[in-house]
Amino acid sequence: MRVLAFAASNSSQSINRRLANHAADVFEAEFAPGAEIDRLDINDFEMPIYSIDREQADGVPALANAFIARIAAADRVIVSFAEHNGHYCAAFKNLFDWASRLEKKVYQDKPMVLLSTSPGPGGAGSVLKAAVESAPFFGCDLRASLSVPRFGDSVDPETDVLIDDALSQALRAALGKLV
Repeated sequence: MRVLAFAASNSSQSINRRLANHAADVFEAEFAPGAEIDRLDINDFEMPIYSIDREQADGVPALANAFIARIAAADRVIVSFAEHNGHYCAAFKNLFDWASRLEKKVYQDKPMVLLSTSPGPGGAGSVLKAAVESAPFFGCDLRASLSVPRFGDSVDPETDVLIDDALSQALRAALGKLV
């Protein structure tokens, strides 16, 4: 089984990357031993800001095809969304917009768990809600979602393992739905 895990964030210090990686590690260790984990970094897919004019003049960048191919190669997908002013990180939104020009069902009906976290009590819940609500329109076989509030208080800073028992169990319950 191949699992694609990534943060919808372009921060080099992304707590959402840390959460996505932890979730992928838990999934492999507890639900799919031997699974191949593909850890995608959206910084590897930086493209010009999407516009219809740019698309008509230059076509869709090859990096959008590469992103779609990584999703296609996965059997399961784990995404953790960063929240910027209540919505998607601009870098992810741009990548998603370009990818959707190639394949409206960007997620290609892959079983997915959607996550989010933030330093504050909201746990990036606004962006997670937007992602969950739009998921069916973009080919997401949404199995579960989970918001992790107060990342700094919920995760061991040395290991990135959830130390909040309720959140740890909720993550495992969500990941179990990918089996």
